[in-house]
Amino acid sequence: GYDIVRNDKIDFSGLGDYGGILLSPGPGIPAEAGELLKLIEFCKYTHPILGICLGHQAIAETFGASLYNLSRPLHGHRSVLKKVDEHDPLFEDLADPIQVGRYHSWVIDPETMPGELITSSIDEQGHIMSFYHTELPIHGIQFHPESYISDCGSGIIRNWLKMVR
Repeated sequence: GYDIVRNDKIDFSGLGDYGGILLSPGPGIPAEAGELLKLIEFCKYTHPILGICLGHQAIAETFGASLYNLSRPLHGHRSVLKKVDEHDPLFEDLADPIQVGRYHSWVIDPETMPGELITSSIDEQGHIMSFYHTELPIHGIQFHPESYISDCGSGIIRNWLKMVR
């Protein structure tokens, strides 16, 4: 089963009951998103984590990366995702390239990506679209797999759920 919990209503004492943490999209930036950064710090060594959009950005910030604001927001925008690392299990058995739906105005500054986070895909402009941790079951995707614009969204979620089980 699963529970949907607001990022400002987290019961940290009950997190041991969960097999994985999915950090969903949301408005704003990670520092303004309730206890999102604290949740990642609390769970990064104990739970598989998948961050989507804001969650992706929050994971990157937790490990030391910085964000920057795009000159033009990408809301309802379709991009071609290009794999740049073949070791990310989120993309196992999925097409390359794939089309993804984007709804964001911030991206990770690639110059600030820490060594333990490996970029696994980029967009046409070279923006980081996904990453994985080298030693922990932690993944981030900037795009929205649940969007009707995204190809292979269910495959990405299915691949993450395999890591959770």
